[in-house]
Amino acid sequence: MTYEDLLVERDGDAVFVTINREDRGNAFRVQTVREMIDALEAARRDVDCRSVVITGAGDQFFCIGGDHDAGHDDDRLHYGEVFPVVDLYDLIDKLTKPVIAMVNGFAVGGGNVLAAVCDLTIASSKAVFRQVGPAMGSFDAGFGTWYLEETVGRKRAKEIWYLNQKYSAEQALALGLVNEVVEPTKLRSRTLEVCGILSDRGPQALAALKASFHARHGGVAGLSRVALDLLTPHYYRTEESEELGRSFGAREKPDKSKFFK
Repeated sequence: MTYEDLLVERDGDAVFVTINREDRGNAFRVQTVREMIDALEAARRDVDCRSVVITGAGDQFFCIGGDHDAGHDDDRLHYGEVFPVVDLYDLIDKLTKPVIAMVNGFAVGGGNVLAAVCDLTIASSKAVFRQVGPAMGSFDAGFGTWYLEETVGRKRAKEIWYLNQKYSAEQALALGLVNEVVEPTKLRSRTLEVCGILSDRGPQALAALKASFHARHGGVAGLSRVALDLLTPHYYRTEESEELGRSFGAREKPDKSKFFK
């Protein structure tokens, strides 16, 4: 897929997905979200990719949310389609690889939600976080509320959503909204350092942990993800599974002594 709204690059075994709409505050339109979904799916399939970093172009905006003024003919939704941002958030949550939000500037509205749903958030000391929904006639009553409440607590999440205040990077760190804050000149190098640490961790273990976190909200899909993470790389290789497969194909009773080794 040729990307119009994104820059996608490899840096070592990390894939950087950059929203490249700086003149629009790196706001996402339908096209942007579709491209992000495609880029994340490609990263999922890439065996050499160990982590994904999401950021915004320039040094002023991470993402200021949905671009409600996009107005392009090719950005319209057809009958039966919904705005795909929920699919994007769900994909970040389900992706078997860690996703890091590298927040370089303003993370507002849907941009704040985007950072919150990522596994880790590393922020520039110049970053600013804000929810603006009720102030501008909008809201995010799904990922935006549930995940924020889990991240900062019920009272703080309501404060953020109801009062629409700005929070500095240091305030966001104190709230637990971000994992760490670094100087702007060190943002990418520190993010790469974290990616390097993740590369030294077991990919199957990280995938299983992500599935476990997701299962709490994912219902049957989340539980199935956990089960498959255990089934595919592990159970299929046990003597139990091999003997049952062999005996079933041979139409014989299995050798049950294989089950307890």
